[in-house]
Amino acid sequence: MELVTTFVDFFLHLDRHLAELIAAYGAWTYAILFVIVFLETGLVVTPLLPGDSLLFAAGTFAALGALDLWPLVLLLIVAAVLGDTVNYGIGNYLGPKVFHFERSRWFNPDHLKKTHNFYERYGAKTIVIARFVPIVRTFAPFVAGIGSMTYGKFISYNVIGGVLWVLVCVLGGFFFGNLPFVKKNFSLVILAIVFISILPALVEYLRHRREAARAA
Repeated sequence: MELVTTFVDFFLHLDRHLAELIAAYGAWTYAILFVIVFLETGLVVTPLLPGDSLLFAAGTFAALGALDLWPLVLLLIVAAVLGDTVNYGIGNYLGPKVFHFERSRWFNPDHLKKTHNFYERYGAKTIVIARFVPIVRTFAPFVAGIGSMTYGKFISYNVIGGVLWVLVCVLGGFFFGNLPFVKKNFSLVILAIVFISILPALVEYLRHRREAARAA
């Protein structure tokens, strides 16, 4: 319970905690952000790490001069692309047997199945679209690897998605994160970012439920 409370506090007050990280670690903050983004995109056991909201917060501090914008953007793009690449490789190595993994503290097969359905609906574009959808973002490259998607096609969508994701989120924070309203209601803004991110998946879920109800 304490761990959950700490995570929620960190998530809702990213501005405060990121300021503390910058003050305590200076240039090492870039490495910390790199690792978080890499893990959030690269390992199916860490889908709940902050993604969009963390990039937005980082952009906010870049606007204040606490972080250098373009080195930050470049580093996070590399982390995002590398994370998806590793995730694809793991999925390609493990193969379809992962669908039979039991639910555990670190792995929820339901997330994998939902991402597989998302992938089936949107095809290769999922690699780009999923960048903006929490949890699906973590599982999409894994499922692409399981399905043995052509690596050349995967890496193309991977790079496009990584660049777009980092630019949109970081520049969003850079240009809007320090507006008085945003600074005063930063936690609400973070929650809004999360809601907007999961909205496509929510709409798809409701559509599926409605179609299932009609069929029944």
